[in-house]
Amino acid sequence: MIFDKYEFKDYLVKAIKDLGFTSFTSVQKEVFNEFNNKKNILAKSKTGSGKTHAFLLPIFENLNEENYETQAIIISPTKELAMQTYKVAQHLASFCDKRINIKLYSGGTDRNKEIEKLDANMPQIVIGTPGKIKDLAVTLNVLKIYTASYFVVDEMDMALENGFQDDIDAIAAILKNSKMMFFSATVSNKILPFVKKYLDTPEYINILEDTKLNIKHIWIPLKHKERYDVLKGLLNNIQPYFAIIFANKKETVIELSKKLKTDGFDVYEMHGDLTASERKRVLADANKAKFQYLVATDLAARGIDIDGVSHVIQYEIPLDYEFYIHRSGRTGRMNYSGTVYTIYEELDNEYLDNLAKKDVTPEYYEIKGDEIIPYKGRNTRAQRIKPKTNYEQIAAKFVPKATKVTPGYKKARQQVIKDVAKKMAVNDQKKKKRY
Repeated sequence: MIFDKYEFKDYLVKAIKDLGFTSFTSVQKEVFNEFNNKKNILAKSKTGSGKTHAFLLPIFENLNEENYETQAIIISPTKELAMQTYKVAQHLASFCDKRINIKLYSGGTDRNKEIEKLDANMPQIVIGTPGKIKDLAVTLNVLKIYTASYFVVDEMDMALENGFQDDIDAIAAILKNSKMMFFSATVSNKILPFVKKYLDTPEYINILEDTKLNIKHIWIPLKHKERYDVLKGLLNNIQPYFAIIFANKKETVIELSKKLKTDGFDVYEMHGDLTASERKRVLADANKAKFQYLVATDLAARGIDIDGVSHVIQYEIPLDYEFYIHRSGRTGRMNYSGTVYTIYEELDNEYLDNLAKKDVTPEYYEIKGDEIIPYKGRNTRAQRIKPKTNYEQIAAKFVPKATKVTPGYKKARQQVIKDVAKKMAVNDQKKKKRY
C-alpha cells in the first residue's frame, strides 16, 4: 500500500495513519530512500525529527514475520530510550495479524527467566541497552544475534559519551555482515573512529532543515533578583499543558522541587539518584498527564519523549551549548509547537550571543510585578562592546595636505599620519593607566 509516495505493508500503513502522520519527515524520507542499498548508514539529525520511525518502519517492512530467528538489533544508550523505542515497535506490530516477537533487554529484570525464555525461542526484533545485550549475546551466548540482518545504534554520540564503546564494539563484531545504521544528534571527533571502523564509506545523511523545530525561544534576565522568584513569577504567567524545568545539578533539582511543591505546584522530579523503576514510573505518569511540571537534570534532555511538552524552562543554562539544543528539543516535536524560557544573568551574555549564531533567535521578556513584558535592556555583545578608536582616521584631520604635490607625497603624508596616530594611541593608554 502506498503512503506519501512510499510503499509499505498494509498493517504498517494502518499504524502510520493511526499515528496521525500526514507525511514523513526529512530524516525518514532519506533513510527510506537509502535503506535497501547495500551501504551502511550514518544519519545526523536533531532530536524530535522522527528518527525512531525512520529505522523501525523499514525494518518492519523487510521483516519476515514467519521467520522466528533474530532479524534486527536496536541499541539505545539508556533504559528510558530503549523502552521508548520498544513501545513504538509494539505499536507498529499491534496492527499485524501475525504475532511479532519483540523483546526488550535493559537490565533490572530477572536474568535467569530471560535465559530460560531464550532457550525456548529467539525474538525477531531485539531492543535494549548495550551492556545487557552484550551480556546475553556475547558473554552468555544465549541470545543468537548473528542471524540479524539489521543493526541500529540510536543516539550514537550519547552511547559513546556514556562509556558503552566496548559493549557496542563486541556486539558490532558479531554483526559485521549486517546492515548497520548509526543515528546521532551530533557527529563529533569522538565517534568518527568507531564509525570508520564499522561503516566503511557509509551513506551519510545530514539533515539540516529538521533542526528548526516549531519552537519560540524567550530569554528572561535575572536582573539581581532571586532566581527562584523569577521562576515563580514566570510560572504564574504561563499555563503549560506540561513543562520540564531543567537545572544543572541533582541537588538543585531536589531543592527546587521541594520549593515548588510548597508553593502549590504539581511537581515531580527526575535525576540520577532515582532507580530505573522510579524513572520508569515518572515517565509513565508524565505521559498520562498525571502532573504538570517535571524538574530534571540533563538525564531527561536526551531522547526522552514525553508527549505534549508545551514548555521547557531553563532554570539554569547548561554549560554545553549542545545541551541547550537537546533540552529545547523536548518541546515543539513533530506537529506540536512549544516555548523555551531561559533565565539568564549578564554573565551569560556571551553564551547567549553564541547560541544566536546557532540559529536560535530569541525574544527578550522580563518579569515585572505580576506580569511578563517585553524587555528593552538586552543588547547583543557587538552592541555592548565599544568600537575601537580609529586613530589614523583622527590623525588624518590634523596632518595638512601639501599645497604643491611632489613625487612620493602621498606615501610620505601617510607615514606622518601613522606616526601621529601611534602617538595618540600611546597617550590614550597612559591616560587609562593614570585613571
